[in-house]
Amino acid sequence: MTLLCDKEIADLAINHNMIEPFVNKIVREENGRKVLSYGLGSYGYDIRLSPSQCLVFGRIDAGDTDPKNFNQDILRPVQLLKDDRGEYFLIPPYGYCLGVAEERLELPDNVTVVAMGKSSYARTGIIANITPAEAGWCGHLTLEISNATPLFNRIYANEGIIQLLFYQGNPCETTYHKRKGKYQDQAKEIVTCKV
Repeated sequence: MTLLCDKEIADLAINHNMIEPFVNKIVREENGRKVLSYGLGSYGYDIRLSPSQCLVFGRIDAGDTDPKNFNQDILRPVQLLKDDRGEYFLIPPYGYCLGVAEERLELPDNVTVVAMGKSSYARTGIIANITPAEAGWCGHLTLEISNATPLFNRIYANEGIIQLLFYQGNPCETTYHKRKGKYQDQAKEIVTCKV
């Protein structure tokens, strides 16, 4: 597999609708306000956190989380806040939340994506789980984010949150789409674990 560069990512985004909406450069400022960068980089693409939804794992007295029988009641919405630095969700100390990507992906049959945390967030204690999206997958990614600090931590909506690395190889025999993967065609809303 080969890591795709900016011109290859741009070609797939523009001519094959791989990323929508697509921004063909790194954006660091909007209307005179600095933002956490998003858009096309040298060897990746920084996606934005949608302001539409953020759910944090709530504090409960007992129980567990189970990927085979996920209890939606343990999630609670986080309020979208705003100040002169932008719109943001405030993640509690040692909190774990789910968000959703603003951009929609439609991966070709020979491209797989790996989502990685951005260094600006990593330096404040925000960790984004490393997750793949396989060849043929499409939809809005559900983002898994944790606050590893004893402090409240901001994650900004409509700004860069995760970098995607695109790997291209020979077309696989069975794509995510063909095998009817359980997370296919995700809308712009959080999708919890399914078995």
